[in-house]
Amino acid sequence: MASNSMDIDFKEYQLRCQLRGHEDDARGICICGNAGIATSSRDRTVRFWTLDESQKRDYTMSKILLGHTSFVGPLAWIPPNEDFPEGGIMSGGMDTLLLVWNLTTGEKVHTLKGHKLQVTGIALDGSDVVSSSVDWQSLLVCIYIDLLRLVDMAFTERHAECSCFAAIPMPKDSDVTALSAIDVTENYIFIYGAYVFGLKGTLRRWRGSQQVEEWEAHKAAIQAVIKLPSGELVTGNDFIPSFTTSPAVFWFSSSDMTLKLWKGKSCIHTFQGHTDTVRGVAIMPNLGILSASHDGTIRLWALSGELLMEMVGHTSIVYSVDAHASGLIVSASEDCSAKIWKDGICVQSIEHPGCVWDAKFLENGDIVTACSDGIVRIWTVDHERTADTVELDSFTSQISQYKLSRKRVGGLKLEELPGLDSLKTPGSSDGQTKVVREGDNGVAYAWNMREQKWDKIGEVVDGPDDNMKSSMLNGVQYDHVFDVDIGDGEPIRKLPYNRSENPYDVADKWLLNENLPLSYRQQIVEFILQNTGQKDFTPDPLFRDPYTGSSAYVPGAPSKFPDASSSKPSYKHIPKRGMLAFDTAQFDGILKKISEFNSSLLSDPEKKHLSLSDSDMSRFNAIVKILKDTSHYHSSRFADVDVALMLKVLKTWPVALLFPVIDVVRMIVLHPDGAAKLMQHVKDQDDIVIEVIKKVTASPPLPANLLTCLRAVTNLFKNTCYHEWLLNNRAEVLDALSCCCSSSNKNVQLSYATLILNYAVLLIEKKDEEGQSQVLSAALEMAEGETVDSDSRFRAMVAIGSLMLEGLVRRVALDFDVLTIAKTAKSSKEAKIAEIGADIELVAKQS
Repeated sequence: MASNSMDIDFKEYQLRCQLRGHEDDARGICICGNAGIATSSRDRTVRFWTLDESQKRDYTMSKILLGHTSFVGPLAWIPPNEDFPEGGIMSGGMDTLLLVWNLTTGEKVHTLKGHKLQVTGIALDGSDVVSSSVDWQSLLVCIYIDLLRLVDMAFTERHAECSCFAAIPMPKDSDVTALSAIDVTENYIFIYGAYVFGLKGTLRRWRGSQQVEEWEAHKAAIQAVIKLPSGELVTGNDFIPSFTTSPAVFWFSSSDMTLKLWKGKSCIHTFQGHTDTVRGVAIMPNLGILSASHDGTIRLWALSGELLMEMVGHTSIVYSVDAHASGLIVSASEDCSAKIWKDGICVQSIEHPGCVWDAKFLENGDIVTACSDGIVRIWTVDHERTADTVELDSFTSQISQYKLSRKRVGGLKLEELPGLDSLKTPGSSDGQTKVVREGDNGVAYAWNMREQKWDKIGEVVDGPDDNMKSSMLNGVQYDHVFDVDIGDGEPIRKLPYNRSENPYDVADKWLLNENLPLSYRQQIVEFILQNTGQKDFTPDPLFRDPYTGSSAYVPGAPSKFPDASSSKPSYKHIPKRGMLAFDTAQFDGILKKISEFNSSLLSDPEKKHLSLSDSDMSRFNAIVKILKDTSHYHSSRFADVDVALMLKVLKTWPVALLFPVIDVVRMIVLHPDGAAKLMQHVKDQDDIVIEVIKKVTASPPLPANLLTCLRAVTNLFKNTCYHEWLLNNRAEVLDALSCCCSSSNKNVQLSYATLILNYAVLLIEKKDEEGQSQVLSAALEMAEGETVDSDSRFRAMVAIGSLMLEGLVRRVALDFDVLTIAKTAKSSKEAKIAEIGADIELVAKQS
């Protein structure tokens, strides 16, 4: 139930009671002095709980406040006064309303209207109320958003409701036909390039039932607002769309995830440091301000803006933070835990059977948490208030059942495995295996054809739930699976490792698979050694780098000089062996985007005929389910209707909506059966791949389309059945995609460089001099490009070096003055660029 990570004069919290009543996620908590506790929920209600005077431990629900038409979030307590003898509550909802409730009667007394989107925060300022939200303002601007951010973001339904990334309300009288590329879902517009309504985070001041002030506090959604004892307001905001211009387009970028300190309507300080949305703020008595963020951290700030402390421990979004006079801090997170902190150290992590949306301290130090299972729980360090054995056992059972529902065996959900009854059905071939559920475990059986029975093989190693450290990845068991944070806004990556493997080999293969710079190599190796306790690791002398063929670099080891009797030169990065691929995908985000685009077609009378039916959408879900299960790629199969559906969408949907579908194709070509089925249509006269390439490169090309198309074509190289097609269509493919060399999008550049590198490897193998010349020309153009980033330049130069070393175009490269490129690269401050420059210079000087 709870783990105590450290004992520093701290008593562990235990369950006190569970408040049941909400019918959906419990979202918000408000401590109403000594009167009770108010909670909000996705079930559209606010519920008020009072202490059971008979035993002073449990709380009972005394009022249900009904009035919101959508889920309810922030709450605020109005202390007793003349108007509210027993106090009142303010609630803000997704329905854009602020409602004021009289606790004496349980009735709604005021409805405050003005916000355009959900109310995200409420603070009392004397007799006034200050509320925060994200609103829209008209902007007649033609914009063009880098869609990569949206492609890679896997929004859950919860996240979509509580964070407005690119969603704006659709004005009732808006002319959506004027928008050139939009995605309309119910009452929201997701914008990609159009005349738009811009987002702004507003604060509104209310007096009585009237709005008396409004001001723009942030350029994006304000997620929280609090009032300090000294009278100032503090706000925390979402990532802000910032505009930078380039020829004829505007680019969105994620920036400025800040807190702001307000005195009246004047911002007197901005706190910068979080790398994602600031979701919750709280007062730290006598010290400053606490902030909780989507970046997984909690930060403590002095009012001067100085960062006093950063608390790291959550493995997902932190939604809420609160502090107690004792100095303890509690945080609530998507990782299904409430963590308690003392002096910056996590002293206890309390597991929950779901996302923890909010956590608050009672005055006596007890903690209240709101969970996505709809239950509000109270935790205490006082043994006299601790729940009885029955209640404790009940909660322990909830945790076990929740874990069991998420438990995976061999990459499969345990609860989805067949029972023992399935062994009554004979197998179809000798050695056929079947995994069945026996109690809380998965057990493997093999069919014995001779004796006509299932022989028990043994228990399948369990994979823990995905919120805990796991030794299972994609259905494969490893000694370790590490979370690697690359930084720079990159997502957390999974690094699998077995102790029998060479860490240098693992690091290189992993960096290639993740499309990360090889300059991270030594850091990854040291990370592996440190986290596996291999301080005295000695590399295998026979080890060869899978990318370069060279031996492993060992820190502190003496340099190894080549044998003087050998005249064969040594290269660090060439020749390139094997094909690279883009083999990771945010499938949930892809499916969500396809669904949203389909909704936009349904809402457009002129394009409704292009939309997909419910059964079609189910097929997409089935396709993705197969693609996710990488451990069964050898046996899983796609139906012919699956491929037919993909082709239909690629042929008929507007080009602006194609990128998520192309992304699915990118992953299908890595699946043996999927690649084979798609190949049947590529061989036809009506070549779907060429058709898509022509569509996405038509002027003006969308970056998201270019990116997914480049990666899909690059992935074709991983399957030899496409090599003939890649050779036959080489000129057309490279000519069409050559515009990517000058793209300002680094991801597009890197994908294009990877395509060139794969072509170089294939054309060297096929001894195609004409093709090598074309690829060399494309690689030289990228190597000389002033705006090309270092990773892309590196891959282009590896292609050049490999073509010169093992191809047929060394003389051609010299005629193009490749030596100048090599010498320029050798002077680079980046080691890998300097090294590949030296490799090319060495090749150039060979007779």
